[in-house]
Amino acid sequence: MAPEPAPPSYRSVRQNPWWIPPFLGGIPTGVEPAHLRVLGFVTLAMFFENYDLSLLGSALPQIAATFSLDKAAQGEFAAATRFGALPAFFLLPLADRIGRRRLLLIAIAGMSVGSLLTALAQSPLQFVIAQLATRTCIVAAAIASFVVVAEEFPAAHRGWGIGMLGGVGAIGFGFGALVYGFVGSMPFGWRGLYALGIVPLLFLPAFARGLRETARFAASTGVARAGSAFRPLADLFRRHPRRALALALIAGMANAGAGPSLQFISEFLQTERGWTPGAYAALSVAFGAFAIIGNPVAGRLGDRFGRRRVAACVLLLFPLAALAFFAGPARLVALPWTLMVFLWMATNVSVRALATELFPTSLRGTGAGSLALLETLGVGLGLLTYAALMGASGSQSLALPLVALACLVAAASVFLVPETARRELEDVAADAV
Repeated sequence: MAPEPAPPSYRSVRQNPWWIPPFLGGIPTGVEPAHLRVLGFVTLAMFFENYDLSLLGSALPQIAATFSLDKAAQGEFAAATRFGALPAFFLLPLADRIGRRRLLLIAIAGMSVGSLLTALAQSPLQFVIAQLATRTCIVAAAIASFVVVAEEFPAAHRGWGIGMLGGVGAIGFGFGALVYGFVGSMPFGWRGLYALGIVPLLFLPAFARGLRETARFAASTGVARAGSAFRPLADLFRRHPRRALALALIAGMANAGAGPSLQFISEFLQTERGWTPGAYAALSVAFGAFAIIGNPVAGRLGDRFGRRRVAACVLLLFPLAALAFFAGPARLVALPWTLMVFLWMATNVSVRALATELFPTSLRGTGAGSLALLETLGVGLGLLTYAALMGASGSQSLALPLVALACLVAAASVFLVPETARRELEDVAADAV
């Protein structure tokens, strides 16, 4: 047996660039300035993506009041909105045709315009249609960002890079929650929150100048350069059916279980616990720093002990955290909230790392695109299940923990794929062949 690799060493947090907060830890000694430059640009894009994604969960009570939606209708409304990311499945194969950089720039522009259109929506249907465009571009930008980091970082520290991308990007969630705390005094209310989503468009020239195409894509000459734009979709399932189906179980069941719980945190606290928007914002800011370290922790542990072990552990624990949050003592709600968000951040990093590492360069964008489809279908399925349980029981404290049990299926499914940690991407792809 090969000897266990030595634990990586990390630099002092005082050597972190300005955009990596010290509480997320130091940088591995094997990560060079060129790697950090790439990470910095895609992390800034992830910050804005997470800000926009946080708004529906935070402002759902105010949006529901504007459109006169009851609790059961809110589940269906949220499901329809989340299904808006489905077209990303057809957009992401273009990353294997036109390149990761071009797709990322297009997606940043699209999500900015879509967010502004959401602010102008006058009906639930208009809201959902605007979010269809927004979330399609958000998911495309997020997945393209993970692919860029996976292809540019050294094998020994890919998990750290993906985890740090998620960790710094997750600060966008906290920023969204912080701004949401002022929704009562903000001009135009929740619409003002979405209008701020136009800001990334102002940074587009900086992204265009600073972000280069990945070396792996630039050197590739495979199927991605030939045929129709969506030919890689068929090739993915034809050439790697087992990995694609296993990823479907992992991503679909994980999101079906966790998505509804995360979607209704703000709504539950405000309608069932009597919290104000400001109190929810304070919770998100005060405890959010502890929660978002799930990203770099999962990345580090994944590099050390393997993606599969880490993913299985956090998925097994999530239903317990959801039960403690929705059915536990109200006075201790901050503790299970922190654990629930921490576990989901860790899950997200582990699953997205697997999705970008399992497939060859010519199909990596397509593989990540399938993840976007599966995540969206999973969340939608979970929300529809939640809506049905709410119609039958009328109890969020019962419905949401029951839906979260789907995470157990995802935890078992991670062992259907090979371990990818500390391996070159080309070696992982060669195994499938």
